[in-house]
Order: sequence, then C-alpha cells, then structure tokens
Amino acid sequence: MFYSIRHITRFSYSSPVSESAMEVRMQPRSEANQKCIRFDLATQPRSKIQGYRDHIGNIVHHFSIPGRHQQLKINAEATVEVTPALALPQTLPTQAWHDLESLCASDEYWDYLVPSRYAHSSELLDVFKKEWNIERRDDPLTLLHEISTLIYEEFDYAPQTTSVDSTIDHALEERRGVCQDFAHVMIALGRDLGIPCRYVSGYLYHGGARDRSAADATHAWAEAYLPDFGWIGFDPTNNIMTGERHLRTAVGRDYADVPPTKGIYKGKANTELSVGVQVSPTEAPPPGEEMIQMHTWISEPTQIEDDLQQQQQQQQQQ
Repeated sequence: MFYSIRHITRFSYSSPVSESAMEVRMQPRSEANQKCIRFDLATQPRSKIQGYRDHIGNIVHHFSIPGRHQQLKINAEATVEVTPALALPQTLPTQAWHDLESLCASDEYWDYLVPSRYAHSSELLDVFKKEWNIERRDDPLTLLHEISTLIYEEFDYAPQTTSVDSTIDHALEERRGVCQDFAHVMIALGRDLGIPCRYVSGYLYHGGARDRSAADATHAWAEAYLPDFGWIGFDPTNNIMTGERHLRTAVGRDYADVPPTKGIYKGKANTELSVGVQVSPTEAPPPGEEMIQMHTWISEPTQIEDDLQQQQQQQQQQ
C-alpha cells in the first residue's frame, strides 16, 4: 500500500520575532515493513534545512530563521510504502517470560525498561495495576493485548482535556485523554512488567475505519519488544495492533524524544500554533491545503534564559 502524507504546521506570533531555531521530526522511517520513498520539507520564510540521524535512527531536520518574521510555516510531504507485517500467533508459550528476562539482561534495551519523563511508575499507576490485577501471567503477548483493551475501555478519548506536557497521572485520575496519554500509560505498565516498551510518533490512515483518534492530526502508539518477533506495535487508542494503516516517523522513550517540532525564538510575542495533517492512498487526488482542517492552540511565551528567548509551542499528538 502506498500513501501520500501532507503535514502543515503554522506558528503565528502576536508581534515580530527573530532568531527562530527549529528541529523537525516528520520524515517517515524506512524499516521493517515501511519504506519512505519521497520526503520534501519547506519553510516560509525560506531557510536552509539540514538533517542528521539521531542515535535511535530518527531523521531530524533543523533550520534557523535569523530575520524578523511574524509567521513561520512548515510544510512536509512524503510518499510511503507499507507492506503487510509479519503475522503473529494468538499467544506465546509461557517460556516467553524467561526468554524476555534473558534478553533484557543486556543493556541493549535499558532505555526502554527504565522510567522516562512521561512514562514512569507512580502511585496512581500502582492503584490502576491493583484495580485490574495487572501482573505477569499467561504470556507477554496475551497480557499486552489485555492492557491495550483495558485502556481502550476504561479511558475516554477526549481531545483538549490534556496538554502536550500532561503526566500519566493526569490521564489516570481523569480516565480520559488522547493517543499521547494512552501510549504513555501503556508504556509505563509494560516497563513495570519488565517488557521493553517505546513510544512511536506517526500517522494513522483512517479510510472507512471507525477509529477514535483524529484523522487530521498526528498519531502515537506503543511498541513492545518480544523475543523472536522484535518490536510489535499496539494502538490502545483504537484497541488494534499496528498494521498497514500506521505510518511511523520517529521512536523514543516517550513523547519528549520525538516531538514533530521543537524550537526557540527571540521575542516577547504570544504564539498561535495551527496544525493540519492529511494521509491519503496515492491513487487519491493530490491533497490541497484547503482540504486540511487546522487545529489551533494559543499559548503565553515560555521563558528559557531571559525574557527575550522563548520556546516554540509544541503540538500534542491526537
């Protein structure tokens, strides 16, 4: 299956700013059953865009705009091929727990077993585990399916009830949130059970599927490492395994490692952030900008070093 992706990000400032510096993680990864065939990135005002591959294998583009400007637009377009993933059995032998412990004895998966900024143990997580008897039993695959289903059934999908930097305790207390929150909860639970888990940022093609997540925004889910099968994706927002509709752009310990945009600027302006995403099969007509619904957030500037250098607002994954 081939997909075209268009992702538009627009920062509007209440007064002119300067010296914008930005990192962008929007290029789809080429790995396993996914291949990025084409990727184009452009900015207005125009800038010289450079890129590198980070230690996790994500492609990170970066640019700066030194002159004064009151709006910054980032336009990313990609063509991606996704083939059917390796078929999984319904269950694994109970021996899989022992195999997992042997696998995790090395430091290769250490980053995905220890607590991270947004995916970690807490008192509310312990209460949730006890409430639903989440402990090692059966086999890792069966238990991960149960956790995904539990999050889907016990948490309401409710955009704008959490923010980009909300903790898992917020989602656990309110029992609602968006894909970013649900992925963090599942990752924290998996790590507590001794299963390496990581956060995946990307897109979900909806088509005619009745998904809970927003069709016109980025998406996020969890991946768990299982012996003999590698990284396996779970989408607790929609209670499905990842497949040909899931398009990966970046992976990390949690959202803090993979925000689509991250940057700073100099100025005292407030920022309005608008984001639009469209994912289509390649045989569909080329998407036009007017077809993309824009989500908007408005924020006060965040002080970093002094009252002139501010952090660019980040986009929450829906």
